[in-house]
Amino acid sequence: MTQLTEILQKRRSVYALNCNLPVSEEAVIDLVKKVTELVPDAFNMKSQRVIIALGDKQDALWDGIYDAFGGKVAREKIDSFKAAYGTILYFIDDNTVKALQEKFPSYAGNFPVWAQQANGMLQINIWAGLAELGVGANIQHYNPVIDHLVKDMFQVPDGYRLIAQMPFGGVESEREPKGKEDISVRVTIAR
Repeated sequence: MTQLTEILQKRRSVYALNCNLPVSEEAVIDLVKKVTELVPDAFNMKSQRVIIALGDKQDALWDGIYDAFGGKVAREKIDSFKAAYGTILYFIDDNTVKALQEKFPSYAGNFPVWAQQANGMLQINIWAGLAELGVGANIQHYNPVIDHLVKDMFQVPDGYRLIAQMPFGGVESEREPKGKEDISVRVTIAR
C-alpha cells in the first residue's frame, strides 16, 4: 500500500472531538496554508478561500449555528462540533470565478464547476493532512442557513460563498474501521 492510501485510510469522519490538539495550533495553521497553496485550481484561478475559527470565535460560531436553526438541530449535536479545537470554513470566491468567466467566455459555464472541484480537493487534502497529524475532523454543511451569520461574524468579503465547515480537534474516541466494499461495483476496468 502506498503512503497516500495509508493516509487516506486514516482520514475518517471523527465526531467525538475535543479541544486537546496532539500538535501545536501553528502546525495546523501551517498545514492549511501549505495545502491551500498547493491544491490545483483550473486555469490557476485560486478561487479557494479559508477561514480558521479558533478560541472564542469557535464557540461563537457553533452557538450562532444553533441559534440560526432555532433549536431544529439538537443542542448535543452542535455542542459536539463546538467541543472541537476549531473549525475550518471553506469558501469559493465567486468574484474570482466571474473574472475568469469574462476573460474566457468559451469556458464560462465550466469555471463554477471547476471551482467546486478545487474546493473538494482542498477539503480532502486538508482533511487527510489533519489525519496524518493525528487531528480528527469531520465535514458539515449548515450553509446556506448560516451564510449571514458567518459573513457578519468573520467580516467575510462580498463574493465569498460558504461551501463547508470542518470542525477539527483532538480525537476523543476513534471510529470503527471502515468496512470493505466490493469496489468493482464502482470501478470498471476497460481494455
